[in-house]
Amino acid sequence: MLAAAVSAESGVPIAAGALKRMKATAQQVGLSRSERAANVQGAFRVPPEGKAAVVGRGLILVDDVLTSGATVEGCARALPRAGAANVDVLVFARVADPVRTSI
Repeated sequence: MLAAAVSAESGVPIAAGALKRMKATAQQVGLSRSERAANVQGAFRVPPEGKAAVVGRGLILVDDVLTSGATVEGCARALPRAGAANVDVLVFARVADPVRTSI
């Protein structure tokens, strides 16, 4: 829904099927930052039918809430591997934790 709103305002099309979760992962709630990263490692991939929407393009990855950054990082790593020219991330909220260093 957030990506649709950004698309409607900017005129930039959505490539909703270009990135897919390829493996089930445990719920992230209660996991440490390193556990979250390990949990989503290799979970996201661009399937063959999504390559045309990715190859050579600059992409904007839209996320609602950034907690540890593990999910965004997993997604953002998968897109260049599939041929994206660059990936920017648009986040609408960030969980603040005064103990953790910034990502």
